[in-house]
Amino acid sequence: MNDPSRLARLNAIKLAALVRDHVGGEPTFAPGEFTGGAALMLGDQAWVLLDERPERGLGGAVAWGLRRGAVRVHVIAEAATGLLARRAEGFTVPISVWHAEGRVLLPAVAEALPVPPPVAEAHREFAAVIEAAGAAPREEFGVLFGEVAGLEVCRVVDDPYNDVTRLEVGVGAHDREAFLALHGDRPSAPALAEVVHSVSYHRLHGPSGHPLSRLTQERLLRARLADDPALIGATEFHLAAPPVPRPNLKDAVPCVGVAEIGGVRTTVVCTTGVDLDAVPYAVDARIATGAEPCVLVMPRRDALPVQELLAGAVHPPITIVPVD
Repeated sequence: MNDPSRLARLNAIKLAALVRDHVGGEPTFAPGEFTGGAALMLGDQAWVLLDERPERGLGGAVAWGLRRGAVRVHVIAEAATGLLARRAEGFTVPISVWHAEGRVLLPAVAEALPVPPPVAEAHREFAAVIEAAGAAPREEFGVLFGEVAGLEVCRVVDDPYNDVTRLEVGVGAHDREAFLALHGDRPSAPALAEVVHSVSYHRLHGPSGHPLSRLTQERLLRARLADDPALIGATEFHLAAPPVPRPNLKDAVPCVGVAEIGGVRTTVVCTTGVDLDAVPYAVDARIATGAEPCVLVMPRRDALPVQELLAGAVHPPITIVPVD
C-alpha cells in the first residue's frame, strides 16, 4: 500500500464505484489525476474523492473542478465532512459534500466552528515568565505558549503523573521532552531565555536553510505584518486565534490576524507555499473573526493563478495580497 501509483489506482476504482452506485446505471466517466485521492468528470460535474488529509483537501478539489469547467463539484470523504460542508457554503460554485459510509454516499451536514476553551488560570500565571524571557505569550484553544518570530518555543502543560503545571521549553513536543530529560532541574526562565536568543537569531538573521528558519513560515510572515502593517496597506494589525486547532507544529497551516485596511476591519490570513486549501481556511477564518472583508497574504512567488481562481470563487471574493 506504500506504492503511490497503486494507491492512486485503488482510489480511482473506489471513486468510480461510489459514483456509479450513487447515480445508477453505467455512466461514462472521464477520469483524471488528483493527488491525495481521485477525481473524475461525469458530464459537466466533477467528483473528487479525498483520501489523504480530507480536512485540507477542499481547495484542491474545487480547483480541479473549476479548471475543467465543472458546474458543480461533488466532494467525497470518510472523515471531516462536517468541516468540509461548512467551508463549501462559502463558495459561489455549487459544492455537494458527501460522507462515504461503505458504498453509500450520505449528504454531509455542516458543523459549527469549534468553540475555543479558555486558558486555565494556573497556566496564565506563566505568561509573565514567558514575556520576561523575551518570547511573546500566545493563547490558542486553551493552550498558553510562547512564540519568537512566529515559532513556538515553549508551552504550559499539565503533568498528569505528578499533578503539577509547568512551563516546558523547546520547539515542538519531542524537543520539549528532550529538553526536560536533559535539563529538568534548570529554572524555566533562564533556560527559555537561552532558547529565545538562539531562535531569534535563526529566524531573523541566520541562514535561510536552517531548520528553525524553515518551520512555520506562515507565522513568520504574520510576525512581519505585526511589526510592519504597512506591508499590506494596513494601519493596525493584531494577531488572531485560528478558527480550528492546529494539528501540530510541523505541518504548514495558515494563520490569522485582523487588520485595519482603509478604515475597514479586515480578516487577514497568512500562508506560504502553494497551499490550495488556504482559501477554504480563510472562509472559516472570517467567520471566526467576524470581519467579512478578507485578504490572503502570501509571498509573491506563491501567488499563482490557481490561488486567484479559488479566491474569486467565494462570496464575497477574497483578495490576494502578495508581499516581497
